[in-house]
Amino acid sequence: MSLSTALKTGDVALLPSRRDENWRWTDLRALIRELPASAAAESVSDVGPFAAIGGEEQVWVNGHARDASQITVEAGEVVTAQVRFISTRPSGNTARLGVRVRPGGRLVLLESYEAPADAAISAVDLDIEVQDGGRMERIVLAADQAQSITVSTAEVTLGAGAVYAQTLLTTGARRQRVETRVAHPGAGTSVRLDGAYLLADQRHADLTTIVTHGGVDGTTSQMTKGVVRDQGRGVFQGRIVVEPGADRTDARMGHHALILSDRAEVDAKPELLIFADDVQCAHGNTVGALDEEAIFYAMQRGMSVDQARAMLTTAFVGEVIDRIEHDGAREIARDWVTRQLDGAGE
Repeated sequence: MSLSTALKTGDVALLPSRRDENWRWTDLRALIRELPASAAAESVSDVGPFAAIGGEEQVWVNGHARDASQITVEAGEVVTAQVRFISTRPSGNTARLGVRVRPGGRLVLLESYEAPADAAISAVDLDIEVQDGGRMERIVLAADQAQSITVSTAEVTLGAGAVYAQTLLTTGARRQRVETRVAHPGAGTSVRLDGAYLLADQRHADLTTIVTHGGVDGTTSQMTKGVVRDQGRGVFQGRIVVEPGADRTDARMGHHALILSDRAEVDAKPELLIFADDVQCAHGNTVGALDEEAIFYAMQRGMSVDQARAMLTTAFVGEVIDRIEHDGAREIARDWVTRQLDGAGE
């Protein structure tokens, strides 16, 4: 069951529901009573959030690709690519993008979700393969409208010695789920999965990840942070699986969230499933409020209470931003987060 399949068939019975343990906090079947029709492609005149960086650009409008639905980086090639998923109508849209990085290739994928039209329902599937010795950094900015519903699912397959890094930043939607599933071969391959959800009003964001280590000598580092206020709801589900024989795996996962109002909610489920010996694996999870002592300390140095809270909140999320490797994307992400957090401490 998936949103993509339901949109293609028009059958609401195929929507994920809380009967599926992995979807119990992001129940779509109880929310969607009727699936809208798809919309035609339209031209868009504005530019995406990463326009200043340049590189190849691929634009999807209402589920229709303006160009080919495949990005291929050949061996030894270095590519920067922008992909924009745009909904201009309150319609039901599906998109599928394939990404291939050949041995020794390098790709920076700058991905954005934009919904000028409210109440759109979108399903995006990405099939990503980074072959032996390839490198890929994926930076995602998801800025859906308040009444939109979006599910983005990335299936990531890695080769020996590959490097895959990901940073996801989102402001949520009526329902939003961004899921990443990584097939990790071990064999000196390195994975970094980071994210931050910044939620206000009644927005909902679900960041779900599954990393399966299938061989020896693999590393995974994961950091997710959330800031939730008003009646927002943040969901984090992170699972790291170490299969039998995947010895010398080093996997670390951390999820930390700030709740800034009494009616906000965070649901977190970090999991380690370890079936091998000689591994180093750990996870941490904290959910709480801003440190009142730190606020008091800042106020003693001339800040107002709102300035102190804003500074602490921005610094809290900044740890995720600092791990972005691409200089230009890191600065764009930092500015984007600062704008989203404006007033978050109030």
